[in-house]
Amino acid sequence: MEINVFKLCSGLKFLGYLMILLVAAIIAVSYHAIVIVTCGPQLLRGGAHSVLAFAIIMIFHLLLIMLLWSYYRVVFKDPGSVPENWRAVLPEEALEAGSSLNDRPDCVVDTDGLDRRAFCNYCQNGKPPRCHHCSVCQRCVLKMDHHCVWVVNCVGARNYKFFLLFLLSTSFFSLKLYTFMVTTMDTLVLLPGFINFFGEAKDHSSSPSDLAVIFLAFVLNLAFALSLLCFLVMHASLLSSNTTSIEVYEKRGAARWKYNLGRKKNFEQVFGTKKALWFFPLFSKEDVDNIPALHGLDFPIRADPES
Repeated sequence: MEINVFKLCSGLKFLGYLMILLVAAIIAVSYHAIVIVTCGPQLLRGGAHSVLAFAIIMIFHLLLIMLLWSYYRVVFKDPGSVPENWRAVLPEEALEAGSSLNDRPDCVVDTDGLDRRAFCNYCQNGKPPRCHHCSVCQRCVLKMDHHCVWVVNCVGARNYKFFLLFLLSTSFFSLKLYTFMVTTMDTLVLLPGFINFFGEAKDHSSSPSDLAVIFLAFVLNLAFALSLLCFLVMHASLLSSNTTSIEVYEKRGAARWKYNLGRKKNFEQVFGTKKALWFFPLFSKEDVDNIPALHGLDFPIRADPES
């Protein structure tokens, strides 16, 4: 009996749904440890303790909102699918048809002959540049970076920014820019309680349930913060060179990566040009209309990719 490995890979989606529940559980434990157990009682003490506790609670809730917003966007935003019967269109073909390439949102100009012949045998469709087939989602994903079980979705051209923001906020909280911030903040806030854990447990000065929550939240947040720090450093490097996790292996033989336009332009290819929206899971209409890379079908390249 022949086993279809790709169908088995699609079973990872079920694992992803469990991961969403795990994310929700970690957020709930961290919220209880920070707001209810640690900072809540400090609000009643008055003076500097109340001011500090109030500031921590406000920052915590701000980061939590950004975390949940980014997480929602990366989970439910389509990373980018290849239009049906897609094929690369050459400039001369567009001129012969009397139309502009800008009027063809489902086409892309690619000067690489190999890319023009790219075809997915599983989807039975053409493959635009930087597109790869996902064995879990069972489809081709535009500018695919990886399939993330934490979000039950692929990370690609149209949700990569949201994924990076989710990473940042979770780490200061306890999960993957906003994830990193929230995880780190949680760890710092819970550190004094963690240090006092053993003394209070010995003296029975705090309830066992509160001590257990503080201990669990601290360990979880510290573990996530450290792991996410490494993950953030890796993706910061990929972002600066306009590379995906998959393309790291593809560009090894190239003297210069043809999609590397410089750090500033590489950053704008993912986050857009509107600085006011860089740290929000949103794009301005102007960026959506003027940056083809955000759609995942057309990517500008260096003028000297072979030099």
